[in-house]
Amino acid sequence: MKFLKLFHLKGNEPVPEAEKLAAYRRSGDVSALGVLYAPYMDMVFGVCFQYLRDEEDSKDAVMQIFEKLIVDLKQHEVSNLKSWLHSVARNHCLMKLRSARSVAGFEHLEDADHELYAALDRDDSPLHLEGRLDALDDCMQKLTREQRMSIELFYMQEKCYRDIAGETGFDMGKVKSYIQNGKRNLKICIESHGSY
Repeated sequence: MKFLKLFHLKGNEPVPEAEKLAAYRRSGDVSALGVLYAPYMDMVFGVCFQYLRDEEDSKDAVMQIFEKLIVDLKQHEVSNLKSWLHSVARNHCLMKLRSARSVAGFEHLEDADHELYAALDRDDSPLHLEGRLDALDDCMQKLTREQRMSIELFYMQEKCYRDIAGETGFDMGKVKSYIQNGKRNLKICIESHGSY
């Protein structure tokens, strides 16, 4: 009787996420993937909104990322879905922002800007791109607070020096210096990560 109780309880334990992911890889059942993705949609939306600063664009990104997962999760073995999704969402948004800036044109960029984008923009596989974007993220964390804030506002939110100064309280003359020094430090840091 005790044995049957244990067996019955064991059968009611939730299936570990890794097993659900493996089952999806085998079956390709999109509804099963939807069940896996659902608890993380708020987090993915939050990450997207942090970068895109637009509610509708962020909602679209949540759905685009799900569509991307249909293919990607069949190809990659993921051990921690939450942190992997965080990276995927961040990379998706960075690519979207970079793509939007490419369409707008980069004629106004200084040489240092071109070099920084070139360090990230080599054309190769998504895994290599993910590695470079991870390196960018790591390197951003190594910048001083002032450099990091100025670069995020200038490049990701496309704010001008005056707006950055107003938003952060930094002296306007310092903002340009923070951006230039931050770009230089990022370029050095990304290059030191080596090739991916």
